[in-house]
Amino acid sequence: MKIGDMRDSAKNSWHHKLARAVQTLRSHPAWPLSLLLCLILASIGVFVDLAEDVHNAERITVLDQQLADWLHVGATPLTTQFMLVVSDLHDVIPMSILTLLVGAILLKTGARDWLLGLVLVVPGGILINTLFKYLFARARPQFVDPIVSLASFSFPSGHVSGSTLFYGFLAALLISRSHSRRRNVAIVSAAMAMVLLVAASRMYLGAHFLSDVLAAFFESLAWLGICLIGVQMTRRWRNWTRAQN
Repeated sequence: MKIGDMRDSAKNSWHHKLARAVQTLRSHPAWPLSLLLCLILASIGVFVDLAEDVHNAERITVLDQQLADWLHVGATPLTTQFMLVVSDLHDVIPMSILTLLVGAILLKTGARDWLLGLVLVVPGGILINTLFKYLFARARPQFVDPIVSLASFSFPSGHVSGSTLFYGFLAALLISRSHSRRRNVAIVSAAMAMVLLVAASRMYLGAHFLSDVLAAFFESLAWLGICLIGVQMTRRWRNWTRAQN
């Protein structure tokens, strides 16, 4: 057998093994929980790497400054106005109002498990993000003519954290009530698009570096996953105790 054929055979074998592994995992009743756990661990790992790189002022901080300078130089009045609107709509007060509205709907419909999850996810995640801000105490991007001027710390981004937590929770809630794969893909895509838009607005306005928004996303994704697992375990425990009685 030629070397090229051996490589193709090995590659095909690897692909087949991966496909079988994924199929086996999906056939297991607990595969969504396993996938969520892997996502949590991966997100924590990425956040830790980013935090270490920022703390040690490694290569990503150079990229941070280069991207921030490039975005600032290329700013236009129309785009600036749009990004300001996106950023303002995802500030503390608007996001708190949206969270309260979703909470009121969950309370009215009797979805107490999801209501507990909402309380844990959004306020809890924002609290964790605030603690990290004071722990790292990273200064925000500095410009001679800034678009926005903020005295608070930069790492991780509060806006991106809040949007990731809220839209991520909302996506999980909607998916739990959907049986359409196409609809689920659309829900996740819409949630990701909103988070990316918020992240872009914060970087464009010069309020955050790239590593700030990335860290906020992965930190919040990990917390979201932990809370969702907690809600699922609580529901299963309640159902089990009811069955015993």
